[in-house]
Parts: sequence; structure tokens; C-alpha cells
Amino acid sequence: MKEPSITKNFFYNTFFQILSIITPFITTPYISRTLGADGIGIQSYTTSYQTYFSLIAVLGTSSYGAREISKSRNDGYNKSKLFWEIEFLTCFTSCISILGWMLFILLNKKYRIYYAVLTLNLFAAMLDISWFFSGIEQFSLLVIRNSILKIAGIVCVFLFVKSKDDLLLYMFLSSLTVLLSSASMWIGIRKEIMKINAKDLRVFRHFKETFVYFIPTIATSIYTVLDKTLIGLITSDAAENGYYQQADKMIGMAKSIVFASINSVVGVRISYLFVEERYDEIKSRIEYSINYIFFMGFGCVFGIMGVAKNFVPVFFGYGYDNVVYLLYILSPIIIIIGISNCLDSHYYTPSGRRVQSTKYVIAGSVMNLVWNLLLIPWLKSYGAAISSILAETLIMILYIRFNNSIISVFTLIQCGKRKLFSGIIMFVIIRMIGTMELAVIPRLCTQIFAGTFIYIFVLIVCNDVWTKRLILTGFCKFRRDKHEK
Repeated sequence: MKEPSITKNFFYNTFFQILSIITPFITTPYISRTLGADGIGIQSYTTSYQTYFSLIAVLGTSSYGAREISKSRNDGYNKSKLFWEIEFLTCFTSCISILGWMLFILLNKKYRIYYAVLTLNLFAAMLDISWFFSGIEQFSLLVIRNSILKIAGIVCVFLFVKSKDDLLLYMFLSSLTVLLSSASMWIGIRKEIMKINAKDLRVFRHFKETFVYFIPTIATSIYTVLDKTLIGLITSDAAENGYYQQADKMIGMAKSIVFASINSVVGVRISYLFVEERYDEIKSRIEYSINYIFFMGFGCVFGIMGVAKNFVPVFFGYGYDNVVYLLYILSPIIIIIGISNCLDSHYYTPSGRRVQSTKYVIAGSVMNLVWNLLLIPWLKSYGAAISSILAETLIMILYIRFNNSIISVFTLIQCGKRKLFSGIIMFVIIRMIGTMELAVIPRLCTQIFAGTFIYIFVLIVCNDVWTKRLILTGFCKFRRDKHEK
């Protein structure tokens, strides 16, 4: 099998991440004004419960499946056998999860109709085989189909969601888009796998491993989903959940820019490199990823903090002032999670140290739960944000401390110090621009464009070798492509 192009896969993933970022930029201003903070809060609260059942439905097959398929991508029979075993296991656990979800709906009268609509997401989880295509590093199929459906979903939102009374319809359209996206992956799957005798399948031999992957996933959900559940339960204020949801959405978009593409693509390749025992290349790729995460991450962190006060009213509309302060608190999590996610996907998971990393995630989850219970009654959504920062910081420290010198603290400092300095300079300047006597939108645009230029300019002046090499490589490629045309 020809080795997939990591550059092309990175491009496809980056394209989809950009589309994922553009989508909220298009829909969120409209939805936040149409549904209001209360409507957004109800969606966030009800979806938090559905997420737990979706996690149970898929166990840890997303990460485990991609890893196992990657190892066997050159063996057609074993690859096909693994696919059917893992997918049948997913169907089994999904059916159990759906039955549990039905019972949950029967026992909860409040928001019952919204919970019923979210059932579509559980069926989507059952049909989701993106892990298979990730394992064979065929990202183009995923990106093209998901992009088409995502665009169709945007069009439907603008056509049919017109008022606060359309919250149920909005949730239905969102869930239906996810379901169709999962179902579309099965088109053409026969080209990638062969028929396997049912007697040869050993479905439940994967249960233990997928459960090992599931533990950190459910532990992670404690500080990515449970905070929203607790905000709703403790404060009984849908608007508080709405503020937190909008801030979390912005941070989520930034995380997609910073590390989602590079970690998903490079992480799969490193699983293959561990099998081949190419350790020097593994270290080189990890260091490159860390540089990329710092380059994009510090730019996003200080950029978000610098423009938040002007950006939030323009983007979400009036009545979302709390989101500004939530963004101030949550922004550093972009870098913190970026480092943890990189080490997990590039080292702990590919090297078979998932149990070790699970312990760190559980430690962070326990800390997050404790701080949530202490801070949410006092600070509401701000308390949830602070708890997330504390938990993620603990996990990052543990990942760095016990990574067997695959990446050292000294390397992290060397990779990040100039980017941190450039981010601070950018932050100071764009905050000064934010006080200028200009109309809000021109002032915001000036902040964004000036901030981008200043950040890169300071990096070049400070002689950040990685950034200069990145710019030079891009320039040479542009000249070469232009010459070839």
C-alpha cells in the first residue's frame, strides 16, 4: 500500500477544521440573536446528558479503532476483520446505550421533547466509522462528504429557524446533519474492506482495550461536559449555561485551529512509526507539532483576549457581556490542552501507554469535579471556567513530567518563549487599538489584521527559527507552483 501523503491529509483536515470554524461564524450570530441565551442554554444543558450516552455507545473505538487499523493498513484481511469486529462491538454498546437513553427520557418530563430529538445523535454514533478512514489515512473522503452536509445544514438553519419557538427544530436539524454525516461514510466502504467469515470474528476481544480508551474519554467529559450539567443543576439558570456554551464554542473553534488537524493526522502516522521503530522521526514530528501548537496557540490566546470586548457584542449581540470575562478566563486552556493533546496523541497512545495517561486524566477530572462543586454555587459559569483551567493544568504537568523525555521542559521553553513574547506584544497593541474612536466593526477588523501582522513580525525580528522556516518554505512552494504553471 502506498504511504499516504501526510501533507495532503493535513491539508484536508485543515480545510475541514477551517470549515468547522467558519460554520459557527456564519450561524452563531444569527442563532444567538434568534434563540437567545436561554435557548442556547437549554440546548447546552440537554446535549450534555446526551453526550454521556454517546460516549457509552462508542466506548473508546474512535482512538482505539484508528490505532489498530493504522497498524494493519497493509494487511487487507486483518484490516477488514478488525473493522467488522470493532463496528459490531460499537453496534452492541450503542443498542445498550439507546435503551438506557429511552429510560432516561421516560424519567425526565422537563425538556423531554428535546431529549427525544437528540436520540438521532446516538444512532449517528453507532454508524460513525470515521475511525476506519483515519486509520488508513484517507481523510479526503471524510472531509468532502462532511463538508457538503455541513453546508447543507447551514442553509437549512437560515431557511427554517426564525424565532425562539424554533429551538426544537434547530436541535433536530443539527442532529440530523450529524446522522447523515455518519451514514454517508458507508457509501463506498466495500472498496476498502473484504468479506470476512462471521465465524472468524471475535467481537468481544476488543472490549477490554476499548474500555481502556473509554475511561480517559469519560474522565475528560467530566470537565468538558459535566460543567455544563452542573451549571444547569446548581444555578437553575439557562442563561448561565448559554454564556458558558458561547464562550466554550469560541475556545473550541480556536482549539480546532491550533491542534485538531495536526494531532489527528500526525498522531495516526506516529502509530505507524512506532510499529516501524523509527524513534528519531517520532521525536522530530513531536517537536514540529509542539512548535506549530505554540505558534498558532499563543496567537489565538492573546488575540482572543485582546479583541473579546469588541468582538462579543458584534458576534453574539447584546446581552452576552458575561462571555467576555469567560473568554479571558478560558483562553489559556488553548495552549494547555494543546500540549496535553499533542503528548497524548503523539506519544502515550501510539506507544501503548494509554493506561498511564488515563490515570492523569482521572486525576484532573477529580480535581475539576471538586472545584466545580465549590465554585459554581459562588461564581456560576465563571467557577466552571476556573475549574477547567485548574484541571487541564494538572493533566498537562503530569503528561510532561512522565513522558520519558520524549519532549523536555527545556524544549518546550525553547519552542515557546519567543512566541509567548510576540503574543504579549500583540495583546498590548491590539488592546490599545481597541480604545480608538472608531466604529465597532472597523475597530475590530483593525485589531485582527494589525494583531496578525504584529505577531508574525515580532517573531521574525526575534529570530524564531521555526516561524522563519515556515514562511520560507511557504514562499518557496508558492514560487515553485507559480513557475510550474
